[in-house]
Amino acid sequence: MQYILFNVENQVAQIRLNRPAVFNSMHQAMRQELIDALDRCAADAGIRAVYLTGEGRAFCAGEDLQEVVDPQGPSLTEIISTGYNPIVQKIRDLEKPVVCAVNGVAAGAGANIALACDITVAAASASFTQAFSKIGLIPDSGGTWTLPRLVGLQRATALMMLSDKISAGEAAEMGLIWKVYHDETFMAESLALAETLAQMPTKGLGLTKRALNRAFSNDFTAQLALEDKLQTAASQTHDYREGVAAFLEKRKPVFKGE
Repeated sequence: MQYILFNVENQVAQIRLNRPAVFNSMHQAMRQELIDALDRCAADAGIRAVYLTGEGRAFCAGEDLQEVVDPQGPSLTEIISTGYNPIVQKIRDLEKPVVCAVNGVAAGAGANIALACDITVAAASASFTQAFSKIGLIPDSGGTWTLPRLVGLQRATALMMLSDKISAGEAAEMGLIWKVYHDETFMAESLALAETLAQMPTKGLGLTKRALNRAFSNDFTAQLALEDKLQTAASQTHDYREGVAAFLEKRKPVFKGE
């Protein structure tokens, strides 16, 4: 891959956006590489968690506007339907935990890709901005769905319409992200979070994610029925049996992700 750095270590797939000279803004080739990386994460049973971050001073500045104004480039409709929509859909459908480590600015589609992940953390110096209104667009990449559910309608509306830049600390305070780490320890601590998740019961975490994906569309009765179904599936996994045995034997469980 040319625009994505990808490696697997300790059962964690590390995906690093790698166009630092343009703040990891995305073009067609980069979007496709990210899609391919997410497909690999889904297909490889040896990958039990995903760690998404950026190289350089930014996480992702969103769409590379040079592509948009290029008369030979893809249309905005194509950019969204074949690029950003599949990326966030694959993140939500991947039944493995996805940690997003926002190392710098996350703007536009870059911010909404970060917020589509399961657990999003940030360096203290990072920032978030929706940015779309500044060029007359609406938030895409799932932003209009995700943001109100994270911070409520009033805050989401203000963030989208005003496109204010908010700090990592403000993002954590309003529930936009999970946690902020000091810049000096950010990479080590955020990667350790992904490595911890990779040693947990992967099937159970994936089923939890499936339930959460349905939580805002189901009514209470439907969600109870879904929990019943998914709990039955979880109880048939190796890791459930291992977890119970370890508890009874007063030892640390050794989960296999099976």
